[in-house]
Amino acid sequence: MFARLAPYGVIPVLALENPDQGLHVCEALLEGGLPVAEITFRTTAAADVIRAVSRQFPALTVGAGTVLTAADLQRAMDAGARFAVAPGCNPTVVRAAVEAGFPFAPGVCTPSDIERALELGVRNLKFFPAEAAGGVKMLKALAAPYAHLKPSFCPTGGLSPENMAAYLAIPQVPVVGGTWLGPKDALAKGDWKRIAALAAEAVAIAARTRAG
Repeated sequence: MFARLAPYGVIPVLALENPDQGLHVCEALLEGGLPVAEITFRTTAAADVIRAVSRQFPALTVGAGTVLTAADLQRAMDAGARFAVAPGCNPTVVRAAVEAGFPFAPGVCTPSDIERALELGVRNLKFFPAEAAGGVKMLKALAAPYAHLKPSFCPTGGLSPENMAAYLAIPQVPVVGGTWLGPKDALAKGDWKRIAALAAEAVAIAARTRAG
């Protein structure tokens, strides 16, 4: 899953209030050269937004975030999500995703979390909350003992244009997650140009990091 998303470098993590807002935001992301979005289940509109975006922008890889239950997972799949992530490692949700053959990344921030996820059969892991859990230094320390098992990590939580390159420089990090790409004030004002500019900036940083 993360290997397919790696060319983008960053996944916008979005909490959206309605499908119309979602369509405007995703159009702005595409304008900024970032054809991927994670629509979180932090709002009741998430499934409707995923459904609308999937239909309107088939070229955009849309996923579901904050998937906390098997019911959430089913709603995400039914709406057209192409991947899902969670802040924690709930065995029930992971098993449901594995049984469905659906790309899913549970959240981890300790060695025990990682081992639980690996035992459940997943290799794509969300390192959350990245900065609060120790940042780049912590992720490097966590990833080292499991490198031979080839897990991939998507750090999310506290990421920004200022620190995303340091995370992307870690070999086990193909992509990062960023809530800064959908700032609340821009969403409230309908400032889609700002969101497009933030997306373009993130894509450029990812490209420079990979090139270097």
